[in-house]
Amino acid sequence: MKKERPVLDEQEWELIDLALYHSMADHEPVTIKLFDLYKEVLYKGIVMQVDRKLKRIKLRWSDDDWDWIEMSEIIAATY
Repeated sequence: MKKERPVLDEQEWELIDLALYHSMADHEPVTIKLFDLYKEVLYKGIVMQVDRKLKRIKLRWSDDDWDWIEMSEIIAATY
């Protein structure tokens, strides 16, 4: 079943921002939920960098594996 992208309000964005900040500051894992039309997509890792200009975060899964995640794809984050 196809899902619709949720519309996040200011408070939800603040919670996401806070979780990303704590992950980066404390070097602790954060769980990020990304929007997908058909399934739940969760990633767990440590935020290494937030690029506000390009609106993306660098999420590290392991010592030598990381990826850039587009902020627009994030619909939830828990620290």
